[in-house]
Amino acid sequence: MGAVKTKRMPRAVREQQMLDAAVEIFGRRGYMAASMDEIAELAGVSKPLVYLYLNSKEDLFTACIRREAKALVDAVRSGVRTDLPADRQLWDGLLAFFAHTVRHPHAWSVLHLQARTHGERFAAEVAAMRAEIVVFVTHLIAVAAREAHRAPDLPEQEVGGLAEALVGAAESLAAWANATEGGTPRQAAATLMNFAWAGLGNLMAGRPWSPPEA
Repeated sequence: MGAVKTKRMPRAVREQQMLDAAVEIFGRRGYMAASMDEIAELAGVSKPLVYLYLNSKEDLFTACIRREAKALVDAVRSGVRTDLPADRQLWDGLLAFFAHTVRHPHAWSVLHLQARTHGERFAAEVAAMRAEIVVFVTHLIAVAAREAHRAPDLPEQEVGGLAEALVGAAESLAAWANATEGGTPRQAAATLMNFAWAGLGNLMAGRPWSPPEA
């Protein structure tokens, strides 16, 4: 019966099944320890079929990174309504980010840990995803600053730096939340809002913190 199912299943569906299995194995065992035999067994297919569809372990891992990166970016973008106030946009974006990483822990391990430590090719894929999220957050902060009325336009470099800092904090907090028992996406998002928005809110209102004079 299994052989019949394999023949009748569309290639695109079978390939996604293989990627699902690969993400789980890579996420649990790490890129180096993961084997194509394990991935094929979990996917319910033969190892030669995995190679036929996805060429090599490196190509399979790259395909996993690209699919999961797109899913994460799409989740953050679709979670934000740009007609809402700036703090609500940030909250919704963070909540979407943390909810996605909690629901897909193996995918987050692939993106945040495995891809960054096993070669420039993989790291570049994750860097492209991160850059897309930073651009999105940069736009949100810039729009919020323009709409604050009391705040002048923030310098482009400062907006970019704020976005980088916020994305970096979200990545670190997601790793912590996934490793901490009992943590929820809502708690993680609230933690980062309490940490970041007090500063951003004052900045938007024209009350930036200034370092003491030398």
